[in-house]
Amino acid sequence: MIAGPLPDLFGRHHECEALDDLLAGLRDGGSRVLVLRGEAGIGKSVLLEYAAARAVRVDVTWARGVEADMELPYASLHQVCAPFVNGIEELPQPQRDALRVAFGTAVGDPPDRFLVGLAVLTLLTRASETRPVLVLVDDAQWLDQVSLQTLEFVARRLLAEPVAMAFAVRDPEGRSALGGLPVLPIKGLEPAAAGELLASTVGGRLEERVRDRFVAEMHGNPLALLEFSRGRSAAELAYGVDASSSLGVQGPVAGRVERDFAGRLGALPAATRTLLLTAAAEPVGDARLLIRAAASLDITPDAAPAKAAGLIEFGEPVRFRHPLVRSAVYHGAEPEDRRAVHRALAEATDPLLDPDRRAWHAAQAADGPDEEVAAGLEQAADRARQRGGIAAEAVLLERAVEVTPDPWPRGRRALAAAEAHFSAAAPERATELAAVADLYPLSPLDRARLARLRARILFARSRSDEAAPLFLDAAAQFTAAGSPLARETYLEAISATIFAGRVHGPAGARAAAVAARASGAPSSGSKAADALLDGVAALLADGCDTGVPALREALDLLEHEELDTREATVRWLLLAPVALEAFIHYAWDLHAWDALATRAVRLARDIGALGTLPPALIYAGGVHIHYGDFAEAARMIDEADAIAAATGHAPHKYAALVLAAWRGEADVAAGIVEEARESAVRRGEVSLLGAMGYIQGVLFNGLARYEEAMEAARSGIEHDGFNFTGLSLVEHVEAAVRCGELDQARASLARLTELTRAAGSGWARGASARSEALLAEGDEADGLYRTAIEEFGRGGVVVEVARTHLLYGEWLRRGQRRAQAREHLRTAHEMFDGMRAQAFAERARRELLATGEHVTVREPGPASALTPQESQVASLAADGMTNARIGAELFISPHTVEWHLRKVYTKLGISSRRALPEVLSAARTG
Repeated sequence: MIAGPLPDLFGRHHECEALDDLLAGLRDGGSRVLVLRGEAGIGKSVLLEYAAARAVRVDVTWARGVEADMELPYASLHQVCAPFVNGIEELPQPQRDALRVAFGTAVGDPPDRFLVGLAVLTLLTRASETRPVLVLVDDAQWLDQVSLQTLEFVARRLLAEPVAMAFAVRDPEGRSALGGLPVLPIKGLEPAAAGELLASTVGGRLEERVRDRFVAEMHGNPLALLEFSRGRSAAELAYGVDASSSLGVQGPVAGRVERDFAGRLGALPAATRTLLLTAAAEPVGDARLLIRAAASLDITPDAAPAKAAGLIEFGEPVRFRHPLVRSAVYHGAEPEDRRAVHRALAEATDPLLDPDRRAWHAAQAADGPDEEVAAGLEQAADRARQRGGIAAEAVLLERAVEVTPDPWPRGRRALAAAEAHFSAAAPERATELAAVADLYPLSPLDRARLARLRARILFARSRSDEAAPLFLDAAAQFTAAGSPLARETYLEAISATIFAGRVHGPAGARAAAVAARASGAPSSGSKAADALLDGVAALLADGCDTGVPALREALDLLEHEELDTREATVRWLLLAPVALEAFIHYAWDLHAWDALATRAVRLARDIGALGTLPPALIYAGGVHIHYGDFAEAARMIDEADAIAAATGHAPHKYAALVLAAWRGEADVAAGIVEEARESAVRRGEVSLLGAMGYIQGVLFNGLARYEEAMEAARSGIEHDGFNFTGLSLVEHVEAAVRCGELDQARASLARLTELTRAAGSGWARGASARSEALLAEGDEADGLYRTAIEEFGRGGVVVEVARTHLLYGEWLRRGQRRAQAREHLRTAHEMFDGMRAQAFAERARRELLATGEHVTVREPGPASALTPQESQVASLAADGMTNARIGAELFISPHTVEWHLRKVYTKLGISSRRALPEVLSAARTG
């Protein structure tokens, strides 16, 4: 809306109070976020103006969305950052480079949008060191998509910075935007306040009956009250809106107001109407561009009549009184008139300084297919992609399809548009454009790309095994075309079957592996990727004896592969989950798991790939669970969940469930297990059902609820999956022995022996030896337990070392060897108690009591009161990292780091970071 003196805000005491609270918290040094939601004309923009006017001694920056089909990546974000642009050069290099590429001031790899978000967070935080910063975003539903996503990321990561953000969102258009942030609903004025507003604008005395009827007709919408009473006397209103206007009062209020604005246009001179249409077609509001376009249209830019009618304000930028005015002007014009002003705007736009806007206006001016226009849009789309604007790339390519005259380039562009829409998380639009592409001639390579895209769309909707045949078909087409994408697509096919939990059958992982090996697909260009496919295919097609050694060769390549570009790093991060699943469940190699997960976390941090960092953290957290460092695992899981929430992704439940199971937290696990089970059934992720079997097996064995453990572990074994079978077998052997189901235990032991034989790792040999010990007697059992302890120790699987001490001690006590039993039970109790594995610790405590030993329960130290985030920040600070480095590492601001450290100092009873190394070291060894 047009800026000006604030009107009396009738009936908005509650809303103003909420904004005053936001400003008060900001001045006190805290972060605040608020989303104002309501229909058009309800007063959201005026409330933002109120906040700006009240923001004394605060730096205020604005972004205003404009309804337009044009999608210029990061345009709105640039508005927000413009006052602080000089600070970009002071940002950490990865953030600085990402933001400069996004704003088009530098050339480089397309930046991760979350790294751009971190750069904006750092920029605003540093600006707030001088004065608090207030970010106001009006009509957020019309921001370019990547700007809105970036600002939403910043809003979710604010914690302890003197930065506040207030968004105005029109409903219902923006219903899906900014979900989960604090909301202030803006509704129609109460009748009394609406009556006061109306009375303040109408000349003459307004009868109460007339006022009440008019207020009711406008539903308390302030803009409607002001616009429909504009220039009308009390006497005119007495006969109703129908009598004083040709518009009528039927339909939604916003539509009636827009029609009222449209009605005023007819009284304006033709040249003024054309000038307004030109302004409506140019969403940026560039006054100089508008003057040049007016000259091209051979009209005098006389805005006085439009200003007098209260429709527009010509300044820098040009601003309409309300977005509904722009809508009325543009949509009310004849198509040929719209094309004429777009043609003029294209001619007036500098092709060197602003080629993308010129290309868009040229496309809107086209009245039929035009290859030159289509090529210009395709080039603009490529520039958008280079800046990280995937949504803009998709929109530009889609428009290019519409104006492409020839079938071959039309099909190619439709395919590229479909792929861009899929990357921008718009699978429905991707599906529609894929169907368009299918109608036109495509090269064999493009046909393969289309097949793979359709497989990816199907797999994204449901993790069922229906996508696997589509991936295999695409891979075969890539192979026939001699494309290096073939092997990558075979891996996708195998991955799809793994998620679906299908190993056997015509659509299973084994069939995909056989097809990959028989395909003769060319090299992907990455030795590590090729070795991984060969290893996984050998594992599935030939079994562990052949597959595990092949996987070990792939590990060395994956661990040491040189990654010279961002694209190569992203590709490596996409391969890592397949490799990790194979190493965890078939190589039984915790050290390999650690090496791959650690590298994945480091690479994701280095390039700011916040989309792939959470799963990498989850895998790394799993390593620390098996190392017995539950605190470090919790820190990683907490960070993964926080980043997933900030980036709009669902949290990863698996690691949290495994941790809860080892801790014996039945209540925590129960709700998550049921939710995960429902999700698995709904999405067809049978592999997740296998995971639930293993997890509940650990949980119930720890709680000594062996019948439940046996049933749960059996379900983990019986699902036709790639993962968790071996781990579930370990749980099933223990539970079945405890339940006296020895035949079941022996059958599971036989399968476990077959799975672990080829691995030859300490973890594999330990699992096999301990499971044999549970079914053995006398000296044989004694030797097997000791072997298991030694092998688990060699493999670094600390939780299983502790568990084997527990089982060995239980066996010794039942054999009346109490002194020896105490030794192992005491070790188990100390280890589990130190880990905070409470269920297993309680099992060990009860066994020790049965031997006649008194057990002292360790009291938790001050460090146990730290949250996972506080613990992580404290650890990094103890390692000597500065606040800035910690912030860059954890994707939070230095202010938030300092805020966490102050809480850490209070909880640990220290006054500075110098004391952290000693206190944290004592906590770990205590």
